[in-house]
Amino acid sequence: MDERFLRDEICRVGKSLFDRGYAHATAGNISARLEDGYLITPTDACLGFLDPSRLSKVDRDGAPMSGDRPSKTVSLHRRIYSADKDARCVIHTHSTHLVALTLARRRDPNEFIPPITPYFVMKVGHVPLIPYFRPGDPRIGDHVATTIARFAARGAPIRAVMLERLGPNVWHETPAAAMAVLEELEETAKLWCIGRGEAAPLREEEIDELRRAFGARW
Repeated sequence: MDERFLRDEICRVGKSLFDRGYAHATAGNISARLEDGYLITPTDACLGFLDPSRLSKVDRDGAPMSGDRPSKTVSLHRRIYSADKDARCVIHTHSTHLVALTLARRRDPNEFIPPITPYFVMKVGHVPLIPYFRPGDPRIGDHVATTIARFAARGAPIRAVMLERLGPNVWHETPAAAMAVLEELEETAKLWCIGRGEAAPLREEEIDELRRAFGARW
């Protein structure tokens, strides 16, 4: 995509997420893949008040090229792009219900949220849980890249992971598509919290029907 368009789109998506409560304060970051590197929101920037001209541009190795200082999570974003060649945008937030679920009790590392709604299965898919590391720790990237490869090998490619105590990382082909994944993921977590974790998951035959009808990646 055109770099100017991506700069504007990152800012539009960031403001939309902030205005609707999916992001707060200076938590969260957004990046997009370019032909010669990546755009990423600056460190300690509020997603609701981004300036297209001040977005950080880094080369393929993560070295700054222009703009403000890049987010400390740039190495994680680069690992996601390397692990999934179809990823063109990555979004990370500290969305409330998702983080709350990691604090409530230990969860299945392979299925952070069970398949309780058809749109969660269709739009999000499997969401593995990544163990806690401090923000910006390069070891997170190792875990995420390994997890992406593991799910791809079993024929169930993922487009989201949950970082324990930090929040989700989601990716897709465009900023708008990645935002839609994040929205569906957070709303499913809200339903799970409201239902106190008692909702029964969809049956395997119901999930298989979603695979056949909609190409669900589950």
